[in-house]
Amino acid sequence: MNDNLPIPLNALRAIEAVARLGGLGPAAEALGVTPGAVSQHIRRAEERAGVVLFERTAHGLVPGAALAAILPELKSGFDALKSASARLVADEGHVLNVTLGNVSASRWLVWRLSEFHAVHPDIEVRLYPTEALVDLSRPDVDCGIRFGKGTWPDVDATLLARARVFPVCAPALAEKLKTPADLARVPVIRDRMTMLSWDEWLAAAGVPEIALEGPVYLDPALSFYAATAGQGVLLAVDIMVDYALAHSELVRPFAQSVVSEHGYWFATEKGKPLPSRTRKFRAWLLDEMSRASLE
Repeated sequence: MNDNLPIPLNALRAIEAVARLGGLGPAAEALGVTPGAVSQHIRRAEERAGVVLFERTAHGLVPGAALAAILPELKSGFDALKSASARLVADEGHVLNVTLGNVSASRWLVWRLSEFHAVHPDIEVRLYPTEALVDLSRPDVDCGIRFGKGTWPDVDATLLARARVFPVCAPALAEKLKTPADLARVPVIRDRMTMLSWDEWLAAAGVPEIALEGPVYLDPALSFYAATAGQGVLLAVDIMVDYALAHSELVRPFAQSVVSEHGYWFATEKGKPLPSRTRKFRAWLLDEMSRASLE
């Protein structure tokens, strides 16, 4: 099989750059060569193809009909090469880019990263907190920690821990709570973005019919800080509040908990080969969350 291209790759790069930038000079600067070299690439490509690739106008070089017809394929091809080369370079590096929720970052992972660094000092973990679901196919993203059912499309998901759910609040507010029915008489923080179900917990606690009222938030991180500030009772996941419980920022007014159908997942692009740094981080997370769930 002959792998030679009818038009050399360097010439295709020059053609795409001129079409995108509109002139020999800008293309030459982008490619790091001389305008004369770009011009030669185009001339030789035109000779091989037997067509005029560019029309010379007062406004610069404009793609002719033959070139305009293939430009979308040419652009997508170079975009794919750029993405592949970025992944290859990233794979050889030591930086691990992790996307995760704000609460997961601020209330769990940052407290433990020093332990990961102690075991893997050669890996630099960079966190990108956001409540949005980041596209894991991006070349600048290695993996994500997500909360949910693990059923996202085009994602390989490894369960890190199921969510054990229970109410938490500031110590002063807990003094007003003797039984779960008392929740009807204190503010209850309503997080509009949460996947956790008060109805499920209340049913398990034997008080399914009570009405809950209190401040409303659209950000899980703000809901958490509102709870530590004493604004109300928050339904929370054990792993995300263990530090606050250990340091008495929050307390559990009731022993009742439920295991949610949701959990924390290690997520990567579907079918993507994982470099060693990503596999090491996943193994460490599995161990950490397993131990945290048992505490």
